[in-house]
Amino acid sequence: MKLKETLLNSQAFNHLSIEELGNEHIGTSFDTPLRADAFMMDDDLKIELIEKHFKDIMHILGLDLEDDSLKGTPNRVAKMYVNEIFSGLNPKNRPEIKLFENKYQYNQMLVEKDITFFSNCEHHFVPIIGKAHVAYISTGKVVGLSKINRIVQFYAKRPQVQERLTVQIANDLSEALETESVAVIIDAQHLCVSSRGIKDVNSKTVTSHFKGKFEVEKTKEELFSYLKL
Repeated sequence: MKLKETLLNSQAFNHLSIEELGNEHIGTSFDTPLRADAFMMDDDLKIELIEKHFKDIMHILGLDLEDDSLKGTPNRVAKMYVNEIFSGLNPKNRPEIKLFENKYQYNQMLVEKDITFFSNCEHHFVPIIGKAHVAYISTGKVVGLSKINRIVQFYAKRPQVQERLTVQIANDLSEALETESVAVIIDAQHLCVSSRGIKDVNSKTVTSHFKGKFEVEKTKEELFSYLKL
């Protein structure tokens, strides 16, 4: 049974309030929850509507939208949401991955570490700031290094939970690189933990997803040695 179905059918899940779901950082699927009509509206209309609704939010909060510093904020926020921090929601923004023949016959792991990313917690829409470490073992094809970073950024630029982000990166790279042997480790700080709620500024969250040869303990240890874990 899928994770989402398991959670929905569990007694504990059904008795959690909306607030408790967010505080417990429960995710219901490894796919980003999107409506079927998510991309029927063009970006310009999305920006126009978000601007209107964010203006309402600011008005409800009591802010003076005639103030020179604030009057452009709804439009700035709307453009930021659509064109920047949530641009990874739209599949058209996924970076194109071009594979090359592995002419060097390099058959050991390749590790791209300390990929800095900024994401947003889907429960409170506040930042997640972290580093991703990605590794793969070629089965005959390789990819430009910057494409690995771009895939990380693509999935980070959407409302996220860290577990989902980790799996999405691993699965996409595995498919794109035509190799089962992919590893992703993410070390991140969640501002929904440090700036609100418990307000713990020191804690970090680490998640990992290992596929193929990286499920073998010896290969994991080699990866950890590269990362100094």
